[in-house]
Amino acid sequence: MPQAYARKGAEPPVVAAHRAALAELPFGDRQDFEDAARGFVGTIPDAAVTAADGRVIWSLAPYRFLEADEAPDTVHPSLWRLAQLNCRHGLFEVAPRIYQVRGFDIANMTIVEGDTGLIVIDTLTTAETARAALELYRAHRGPRPVKAVIYTHTHSDHWGGVKGVVDEAAVASGAVAVIAPDGFMEHAVSENVIAGNAMLRRAHYQFGMFLDVGVEGQVDAALGKSISRGTVTLIAPTDLVRETGETRTVDGVEMVFQMAPNSEAPAEFHIYFPAFRALNLAENATHLFHNLLPFRGAEVRDPLAWSKYINEAIELFASRSDVLMGQHHWPVWGQARLQTFLRQARDLYKYVHDQTLRLMNHGLTAAEIAETLTLPDTLARPWHNRGYYGTVRHNAKAIYQKYLGWFDGNPANLDPLPPVETARSTIDYMGGADAVLRRAREDFAAGRYRWVAQVTNQVVFAEPGNQEARALNADAFEQLGYLAEAATWRNAYLFAAQELRRGPTAAKRAVGGDPLKALTIDMVFDFLGVRLNGQKAQGKAFTINWVFTDPAAAYTLTLENSALSYLSGRTRPDADATLSLTRATLDAVISRRTTFLAEAQAGRLKADGNLAKLAELASLFDDFTPDFAIVEP
Repeated sequence: MPQAYARKGAEPPVVAAHRAALAELPFGDRQDFEDAARGFVGTIPDAAVTAADGRVIWSLAPYRFLEADEAPDTVHPSLWRLAQLNCRHGLFEVAPRIYQVRGFDIANMTIVEGDTGLIVIDTLTTAETARAALELYRAHRGPRPVKAVIYTHTHSDHWGGVKGVVDEAAVASGAVAVIAPDGFMEHAVSENVIAGNAMLRRAHYQFGMFLDVGVEGQVDAALGKSISRGTVTLIAPTDLVRETGETRTVDGVEMVFQMAPNSEAPAEFHIYFPAFRALNLAENATHLFHNLLPFRGAEVRDPLAWSKYINEAIELFASRSDVLMGQHHWPVWGQARLQTFLRQARDLYKYVHDQTLRLMNHGLTAAEIAETLTLPDTLARPWHNRGYYGTVRHNAKAIYQKYLGWFDGNPANLDPLPPVETARSTIDYMGGADAVLRRAREDFAAGRYRWVAQVTNQVVFAEPGNQEARALNADAFEQLGYLAEAATWRNAYLFAAQELRRGPTAAKRAVGGDPLKALTIDMVFDFLGVRLNGQKAQGKAFTINWVFTDPAAAYTLTLENSALSYLSGRTRPDADATLSLTRATLDAVISRRTTFLAEAQAGRLKADGNLAKLAELASLFDDFTPDFAIVEP
């Protein structure tokens, strides 16, 4: 497989499409640029953050090419505009006593000044960037202590940096409160575990993490530039908010909470600050149309509930607010402007939901709805409604999936052949690869990149060693990437092109650290069930008792019919083996830092009964690595 390749420039149809976009969209509206710069206090060069060993955790230096006024032919001008806005970094004053650090990670850190200390809202993705953000604040506002940390929702870019701003001892002592929405821990640590390996691999496509940064590569991640590459940490909440209208007063600052579960995240809330007339809608009203089903994978989000939460926020808080902020992007100031912003966001999610359901009830399939559904100008033209992260096309498909699932009702699609067999038969029916590629080259020249990507990918699946097919498939994906207004679509297309030219990207996944420790033992055993190779387990049956000494807990794990089941709070006297260990020992084994046998030999795991059953169980588990093929068989 060739490892080096030259990227291609934009083809004439792409250039023409970009020129049309320049004429159609309101590029003369510079309000967002004014808002993104408003309240600037200070920053550090390129927002650069390094680890103790010198590794670059975060830097905006590679994005200096975005200083050019005009978008190049290889980037959609609307996406170029957002990418420029997302380059603004530093400490910003939002309102008296409310500040944000923006551009130091994909998300924002919001800092509220209390009477004696600070309330830190969301702690970025990694401890290193969070520490740098807080240091930036303190460099300009003084060394105030952290009195509370708030997690607005369950995605790791909003809590992973917590140990960069506070330590566990301060939380355990009660000196620092950690406030989060009800259900936070369950969802924060489970979403990316059970299907975590597949999600991580697919995230390579969504975020373009292994693309070169530049005008022919990654330019943005829509919610921010990218994701920092440091240490993900977690401290469990000490205070859960469960109902809308609940209040908390921390260090003299009153906060009113609005619950918004199953919107952008399964556990999420909004925060209103009466004294400052400031409203924080977390990630439910950002400067883009959000994802209802991320490319990386997740449970489908509920746009109807999402719309209702925004509507409720308008009713509860908008008339009493002078500034609207979120945990991505920049604020909106002025009561009239923020109300218009919220109404347009509310109606965007409601419109796409309702119209998808309308077309669905007329019998249209997901693909047909995506091809049919368009926004009215009043929703399409506002910049904050543009599909940089979630597009109308793929969000409509997500809504279809939420209500009707994967099957479109046509029995021809009920049990289709798997991809490779489908591709081989299709290409054979079409007269063979040479005939397909001859036609595909003509269609490429005509700008039919969607079809060329589709049909040449069939050739790749039928004949993965066909270099001509790989090259043309990559070229088509590349042009689609240049065409895309959505950062997610651009990243996915360009990364597909890269992997066709270079082969799958090698990446390692290490399960460990705070997220692993935060898993309940039930979750760990659930994950072991996912890792069990059912074919290897055929004909095997045994029961193992697990007695945990720290913390105290007991489980019975049973292998039967190639499935793992467990019961908590009990052991069985007839078990094949009984193990005594600490939770830390289990974590060490799960994260591959040791083995059950090594721990037994070291005396950290004690076993009664048939220890061979433990070794047999360990031999039945698969290992997952996020480098499986996606764009080829």
